Amino acid sequence: MASAGRIRRIEPIQESKQVTTIEPAASPEPLIFERSSRGRRGAELARATTHSRASQILGADLCRDDLAGFPELSEPEVLRHYLRLSQLNFAQALQFYPLGSCTMKYNPVINEEVAELGGFARLHPLTPAHLAAGALELMARLEAALAEITAMDAVSLHPAAGAQGELAGLLMVRAYHRKRGETRTKVIIPDTAHGTNPASCTLAGFEVVVAKSNRRGCVTASEVRRVLDDGVAAMMVTNPNTLGVFEPDIREIASALHERGVQLYLDGANMNALLGVAKPGDMGADIVHLNLHKSFSTPHGGGGPGAGPVGVKAHLEPFLPVPRLKQTAAGVVLDYDCPDSIGRLRSFHGNFGMLVRAYAYIIALGGDGLALASRLAILNANYVRKRLDESFPSATDEPTMHECVLTHELDSKTGVSTLDIAKRLLDFGIHPPTIYFPLVVPGALMIEPTETESRETLDQFIAVMQKIHAEALSEPDKVKSAPNDLALKRVDEAEAARRPVLRWQPHSS
Repeated sequence: MASAGRIRRIEPIQESKQVTTIEPAASPEPLIFERSSRGRRGAELARATTHSRASQILGADLCRDDLAGFPELSEPEVLRHYLRLSQLNFAQALQFYPLGSCTMKYNPVINEEVAELGGFARLHPLTPAHLAAGALELMARLEAALAEITAMDAVSLHPAAGAQGELAGLLMVRAYHRKRGETRTKVIIPDTAHGTNPASCTLAGFEVVVAKSNRRGCVTASEVRRVLDDGVAAMMVTNPNTLGVFEPDIREIASALHERGVQLYLDGANMNALLGVAKPGDMGADIVHLNLHKSFSTPHGGGGPGAGPVGVKAHLEPFLPVPRLKQTAAGVVLDYDCPDSIGRLRSFHGNFGMLVRAYAYIIALGGDGLALASRLAILNANYVRKRLDESFPSATDEPTMHECVLTHELDSKTGVSTLDIAKRLLDFGIHPPTIYFPLVVPGALMIEPTETESRETLDQFIAVMQKIHAEALSEPDKVKSAPNDLALKRVDEAEAARRPVLRWQPHSS
């Protein structure tokens, strides 16, 4: 051991394969295989003991002595590698994330703490009901809360995500009409609908009938009556619609449908504008699905999995998917004895961790808190819409709800496209909004700031959008080449999807 005050030089055993870069901040993170150096370990395990133990559990034929080409790094190297990769991401927890329609809400940390409680996190899906009483009780309470929020008579937490909630709703519509001895083959969908709506119709075996929206972006009762006939089974409508505008004719539309025995399906994608303020059931909806990852703050996208509960009025309750939650004297149980049910749509019953998070969110806010969240979301969206009106005018003259759809004329004036604007936002550390949707708006920018963003954050976003607009007029090439300051430059999205390049190469510029 070296004495105090003296430093002993340790000679390297072998030359490292790692290459030092002059500008590491401007270069993508190397692959973990490129960082590998033979002989490095994160932990020293008793090889013979661990291999023998694994053989006993898995069987010798499933155990390998070695894994060719497997990267070898120390624990700090592995940790730093994945942390650096995570910091290259754009995420709601890191930046302003105004993705319209998808409602990228902040995920409160308290939700994560509740979901990590041992009785929830370590509960096996096959645990008998009498040993999972707390989990089943939570699910029953969540169903009751969602029924109250939507003014539905019954709710099922079974669907795996919003799109499967849509499919469940349409399958129930089909089962309902068949039970009545009717064969109906059509579903009415507005021309501004989410793409999942026609896809779900096709999966459920229905033909899509398009209802045209008017100049305000809304569907009128007269247009619905025009496309109605005895072959229509249901109408799917999003309210607020995809322009962020509340459908003023919704109750008259519901009456027109019900006169012909047609079911009204309300897509709950935009429920973040309605929580505690208005209820789909009071608008005449027979079915509604909810995206817990949109309206109730559970992780979204790659941070999922999703959850898409579906609620129905009493006449459709027998057709809900199984198993159903049933209250008995002994507590809540899973009930499979539902002869008219559309059946099981997935393995097990709901993505339980997401259900815990959503319930924690609802309990934390309460009815008044949910209403305040929706009102703040509406306020933020209208603030952005009005402040950007000169550079990016709204696609509608109507006051918007929780999101706004903006447009522009930069493409015709300077050749700068909506995609260019979205890419340029990345240079300022802001995730782009939804672009080119709805399809009825040329060059659409759909912006949803949600309720948690401060005025300072919104002002910064507005200033950046105005700066990009000015750049597009004075330096269009700067916007067209964006992103200019990220580790990864503009890529060909179509080519990248077909032939992804998994090894980094220096950018030609």
